[in-house]
Parts: sequence; C-alpha cells; structure tokens
Amino acid sequence: MEINRCTGIDPDFSGLVTLLDQYLAEKDGREHDFYNQYNGISEIKHAVVIYSEGIPVACGAIKEFAPLEMEIKRMFTHPSFRGKGFAGKVLSELENWGKELGARRFVLETGKKQIEAIKLYEKSGFVRIPNYGQYIGIENSVCFEKNI
Repeated sequence: MEINRCTGIDPDFSGLVTLLDQYLAEKDGREHDFYNQYNGISEIKHAVVIYSEGIPVACGAIKEFAPLEMEIKRMFTHPSFRGKGFAGKVLSELENWGKELGARRFVLETGKKQIEAIKLYEKSGFVRIPNYGQYIGIENSVCFEKNI
C-alpha cells in the first residue's frame, strides 16, 4: 500500500472522484445535482490517494471550513477494494494532514443511505451534529464532527 498526498487536479484522484460521482448519482437520484454543486475538486489543495499494487483504490480530501477547522470531502473506495480498511487509512491520513495544518476540528457530511460511511465515521470518533451550512434542512444529509 502506498499513500500519496496530492491536490484535486491529480489524475488518479480525479479518476476516483469520477467513479464516486457516478456511484452517488445512482444512490442519490435526483438529489445528486444539489450535492454535486458543492463538490468541485479543481480548488482542492489537500487530497489523498491510496494505491494497492500501483492501482489507485481510495481517496479523500480536506479543505478549510473555518479557522482551525477542516471539512472532509470526496471520500471513496473503489467497490473492488471495499472492506479491506482503505477508507479508514484515507481518513486517518486526512486527519494527520489536517493536524499538521493546524486544524482542531473536522466536520463532514454524508448521505443517510451511506450506511458504511456512517459506520466508519462513528468508529473513527466522529459524532453526529446538526446539519451545517448548505446541508441545513436537507433530509438526506447527516453531518458529523470530531474535535482534536
């Protein structure tokens, strides 16, 4: 396994995000367009790609949310590699990078239908919070935080 820190324009990161968007379009249906408007990657400065035997298999990113706070975005593991701990490794690397950048709090949003993601975040010490920002009032959204 290899971990690569990169930006949103990295071709392996953007390739995995394309697969993520296809997956979410199927999962979220008509709601996908709402979420997609907040998920551009060209401005992302802090992204992570994990490789297994040279193949990009999982990704995630962080972006500044507020002073000393980072938002976790674009978490995805290729379906062929799920259940092998890659998502947890991405999340851990993002948290470590965020701490290096001075973050004291992480926030994130996921969909209610993303049961595996919710379990990962809870297992990793994130706690559910009221929906924030653009997710306020969005029934399908579940928001979390982790203070460090």
